[in-house]
Amino acid sequence: MGAVDAAGVSATAGAAGPRGIPALLDDRGRTLTLRGWNVEDKAGRGDQALKAITEKHFRDLRANGFNFARLLVFWDDLEPRRGHYSAAYLRRIERVLDWARAHDIQVLIDAHQDVFGPAFGHRGIPAWATRTDGLPFTPHPDDWFAEYFEPAVQRAFTHLYEDDDLRRAQAQMWRVLAGRLGDHPAVFGYDLINEPMGELRQGEDLPTAARRIERDQLTPMYNRLADVVRSVDDESRLFIEPTPIVGEGVPTGLGRIDDPGVVYAPHFYNTAMEAGADYDPSAGWIESYEKAVTVYPRTYGVPVVVGEWGPLNNSLPNMGRFYRDALASLSRYSSGWAGYVWCYGGGYCALDERGRFRTNKEQTATPYAAVVAGRVISDAHDPGLDPGHGIYRLTYRASMRPGTTEISLPPSAADRRISVTGPAVADIRTAAADRSHRVRVAALPGARITVTVTPAGRR
Repeated sequence: MGAVDAAGVSATAGAAGPRGIPALLDDRGRTLTLRGWNVEDKAGRGDQALKAITEKHFRDLRANGFNFARLLVFWDDLEPRRGHYSAAYLRRIERVLDWARAHDIQVLIDAHQDVFGPAFGHRGIPAWATRTDGLPFTPHPDDWFAEYFEPAVQRAFTHLYEDDDLRRAQAQMWRVLAGRLGDHPAVFGYDLINEPMGELRQGEDLPTAARRIERDQLTPMYNRLADVVRSVDDESRLFIEPTPIVGEGVPTGLGRIDDPGVVYAPHFYNTAMEAGADYDPSAGWIESYEKAVTVYPRTYGVPVVVGEWGPLNNSLPNMGRFYRDALASLSRYSSGWAGYVWCYGGGYCALDERGRFRTNKEQTATPYAAVVAGRVISDAHDPGLDPGHGIYRLTYRASMRPGTTEISLPPSAADRRISVTGPAVADIRTAAADRSHRVRVAALPGARITVTVTPAGRR
């Protein structure tokens, strides 16, 4: 490994789109769209870590048209004792990555924390790296997010950001993780810390505190960690998150991260909906969020991939409208997203116990252009009255370099009619491993191409 060069992440961001936000590009200059889900095992620890994740997760992701997974990993499992890294945990991560590769899923390695870590009954930063100065902590079993505002938790974040020995420990954790996983073909990038928070000062309101934490603590932390990762991996993307306060429509205070492979990775949650409320279209929350979240990528010229989104109570009366509005919004400014979470059951799970989409979550499985060998002019899915039977249309200017455009189709679109306008040929391919369906288009260099995917029986 060495310095970043033209074959690595220097091609991460493409020309700015209509909203002034660059597209995500691969190392051949092709426009990428990542769509998928988070994959996790929060319950398994030690010898049981990651065992709830199986190859079926990735086979089903690909079969439903998705190409992306955000894999939660935990520092407390990787380094249970300071300086002692778990070889068994690293092997389990590699096994999961092997399954992802077998099904052509690109993986974001997410250094996850919830309420800092096990010192407060959750997962993430090890107990040995948790310093509270004796401040109090009261659990909130019915509102876990409120625990972020407990004095002990807030002080623990301050020490992580400010104590030299904890900075070195976090850096070494990433050196071990990226050094071991960076060459794996399934690894797309690293999410450097999940939903970082911090300590409010006396007299500060929450938006002011969030912007200060992002400016004065997260920005230097991300720059430190970027340098560490680049010492062992010069190709994978670096995903950076603001605090979750962006969900309240507050633009981030993050500054520039000096790395060409940066991807801005906010989360897309609404406080009221997380507490069980139905979606209220008249409240303007999605519009407020979109306005706030697009400031940073326009300012610093980086692409956006939303790392988590999706309500807990997805079957409430207005949730069908929420999914339509949310997906339309995400398509306006992002290069992709990972829903929360790809599992089989209740709660946030995308699927029920039999592997069928739970109410309204089937709307996430639509045709999309996973790879475009050229510059996208327009890219739209019109769901109509039935999201499973909408029309998808991609128009692009083919690159002067030879390349193949790939459109991913969910099972509901497998029997659709494909039409191409312009000098190009298209064919549908089905993968034997997972029965996933993809349209591949080869075009004359420089030509304007339109590909339309229409349900059988429609014109």
